[in-house]
Amino acid sequence: MKINWGTGIVIAFALFMTFILYFVFEVQSNSKYDNDLVVEEYYKHDTHFQEEMARIQNAHDLQHKPSIKFEEEGVKVTFPATFESDKIKGNILLYRPSNKKFDFNTQIALTNSSIVIPHKKLIKGRWDVNMEWQYEGKKYLTKEVIYVN
Repeated sequence: MKINWGTGIVIAFALFMTFILYFVFEVQSNSKYDNDLVVEEYYKHDTHFQEEMARIQNAHDLQHKPSIKFEEEGVKVTFPATFESDKIKGNILLYRPSNKKFDFNTQIALTNSSIVIPHKKLIKGRWDVNMEWQYEGKKYLTKEVIYVN
């Protein structure tokens, strides 16, 4: 049987499509590959975007901003001394972009104008820290990216 160049192209194209479809089905059916969304309710989250931007701007406009740093004992969030610790309310979301199973929230409970999230709660890699807080009736949102070693 003689195969001309047209038949060869069709065979090559069919093999390539089979190859691609195999990998698509493999990724979709295997539980090892996690296909979760970044945010569960994406559109609901998106409707509050303008409000979120206003809180970020409030935090940006502060003369003395809170700092979020990774230190030896863990993630340390420090508020400036000008803030009264007992008037600060809110929570800190530590978000792991690679796996939502490691995400967790922590309420802000300050000791000497700072809070430490222990190193043992964190795994190595990138963490997005979203701190939503309120001081004297004004809402703020501080976002940082930290890397845990």
